[in-house]
Amino acid sequence: MPGDPTGRKKAVALLSIASNTVLVALKIAVGLAVGSVAILSEAIHSGLDLVAAVIAFVAVRESGKAPDREHPFGHGKAENISGTIEALLIFIAAAWIIYSAVRKLMNPQEIEMVGWGVAVMLVSAIVNTLVSRRLFKVGRETDSVALQADGWHLRTDVYTSLGVMFGLLVIWVGSRIWPSAHLGWIDPVVAIIVALMIIKAAYDLTRESARDLLDVSLPDKEVDWIPGFVKERWPAVRSFHRLRTRKAGSTRFIDFHLAVDDDMSVGEAHELGDDIVVAIKERLPDSRVYIHVEPCAYQCPESCESGCSVPAEARHEGGEVL
Repeated sequence: MPGDPTGRKKAVALLSIASNTVLVALKIAVGLAVGSVAILSEAIHSGLDLVAAVIAFVAVRESGKAPDREHPFGHGKAENISGTIEALLIFIAAAWIIYSAVRKLMNPQEIEMVGWGVAVMLVSAIVNTLVSRRLFKVGRETDSVALQADGWHLRTDVYTSLGVMFGLLVIWVGSRIWPSAHLGWIDPVVAIIVALMIIKAAYDLTRESARDLLDVSLPDKEVDWIPGFVKERWPAVRSFHRLRTRKAGSTRFIDFHLAVDDDMSVGEAHELGDDIVVAIKERLPDSRVYIHVEPCAYQCPESCESGCSVPAEARHEGGEVL
């Protein structure tokens, strides 16, 4: 991956901050001029997107710091915390939108200058589509939870902007076909639909961002690959067991036990471990791999039997637990 990953993450996070700042100002101005609660709800949504973008920037900056005395395992979980906070902000935005829309339904108002509202929603959808694509691209390439959460923020904004734009178009067309019809209710109804879409996105973000805070294991595909890869490539490994994995931000933590012939020298065992670490990191970038090497006397304690590659006829019972 070319370039500095942390630098790339910071640059795209700053792009998100800049775009959201412009859109918030534009939506507030047009929403107040038009009198549309749906546009103003979108301004609130973009305002929280701006807060989320700032949080994402701080998170990628912190997560890029090297491990130190107080954080020996690094700062990767700053991104998971960021993603969780961003998801909670979406819930808050949805609640405010529903509150504002219900008030508008109870006290309907006519919407003026609908064309301006349609225009700003179209601009918002285009800008957020472009920026979210960039966030997703860099987020996936650098395995950044914070950037992908910010990308989902903006992608949700795209959908909601299109929804508001559709509602305004219906009002605009309807007022020309049926001039006497009162279509102001469409605007707050669309706002409520927007809020429900936001709640779904918030739930998905919360689930994805918070899972690594609980030290959930790596995806099954990665976990299942490690034992087979090690035992197939290094025949000197007699047993592979006690595999544990977790993730903090983009950093994977992998540790396991290996059993090797008890006559293998310390130097040979150390070199074997180094080779395995390098090979795993080539397949799973930004990994920290810890290996505990144990002597194998061709006995099969319960701790390593499940991962044993020694032929059954060569095993002996009664060995001490390694």
